[in-house]
Amino acid sequence: MSSKINLLICLFFILHLWAAATVTGHDIGIYEIKKGDFSIKVTNYGARIISVFLPDKYGNISDIVLGYDTIEEYQNDKSYFGAIVGRVANRIGGAQFSLTGTLFKLIASGGANILHGGPKGFSNVVWTVSEYEKDGPNPRITLTYHSPDGDQGFPGDVLACVTYALEDPYKLLVEMKADALNKATPVNLAQHTYWNLGGHTSGDILSNDIQIFASHITPLDQSLLPTGEIVPVKNTPYDFLTSRAVGSQIMELQGGYDINFALDSTEEMKPVAIVHDKKSGRVMNLQATAPAVQLYTASNLKKKGKGGFVYQPSAALCLETQGFPDAVNHPNFPSTIVTPENPYFHKMLYAFSIE
Repeated sequence: MSSKINLLICLFFILHLWAAATVTGHDIGIYEIKKGDFSIKVTNYGARIISVFLPDKYGNISDIVLGYDTIEEYQNDKSYFGAIVGRVANRIGGAQFSLTGTLFKLIASGGANILHGGPKGFSNVVWTVSEYEKDGPNPRITLTYHSPDGDQGFPGDVLACVTYALEDPYKLLVEMKADALNKATPVNLAQHTYWNLGGHTSGDILSNDIQIFASHITPLDQSLLPTGEIVPVKNTPYDFLTSRAVGSQIMELQGGYDINFALDSTEEMKPVAIVHDKKSGRVMNLQATAPAVQLYTASNLKKKGKGGFVYQPSAALCLETQGFPDAVNHPNFPSTIVTPENPYFHKMLYAFSIE
């Protein structure tokens, strides 16, 4: 089934729910999907992953993502815990871009630029639950959101759709789709979960081993915007082509890791990264269809989270598969423009195991 047809099905569900006068699309809830001792919880506020439970090498089941206890805390969150960010993830320089000869001025957030879709981006809206199977052979939840023409300054209506599904053994599949309903527009969705494979209260992730299948990065200027260059990681702290500890060279950087890696593989579903926490034995192997991934080590984090636990700097890492940041202002970057004829599709697979 084409992604275009899937998006039309999502639109049908929205119209059906509206016609039935339900409140599903307006109420904020928490939804669990589970498969044996593997489970996740999702809220339709920002289509966020708010917990992921799975066992370690001793059989102890822990929550391996950072988050909060209440929806109100997510509504006040500035760190994008677990959210789908968009319409365009990462930064757009000067909060503006030109498309087909028209200059679009966006609503700035984070200084003069726009970050993660703006102050009312996809992470800060209520999504509609269009499909929900809590358990059984195919546990899954699908959420949809209609972003209107002019939303945060972006052109055209967009129908976005994300599905979270659990598969054997210990696999989380994430599919993000978006249909430009009437105009060309940039779309670049990312999943912004903060991962700590030792458990969300286990301390920092600096001893985790990580391998990233990327030989190049897109370096940043002082405004955290890409310079437009694509440079090799060889002989830099960004070289994770061979697995090593996250913190082994982090002191050479100011503010830890927050950089976009250009993935090497040209396959549609490509290897992204492998993370291993030796203490718990948990391993996360990530694959995706996106051309890049942002590694973020939350080096300035200090927040009270679940159970009142205070998350300290480097308490988690984010691996946000994405299009290149600020691609709308860099013609040499892969395009993030979506048209009615060419919908957006982004698939991620998290495969968890024990070593």
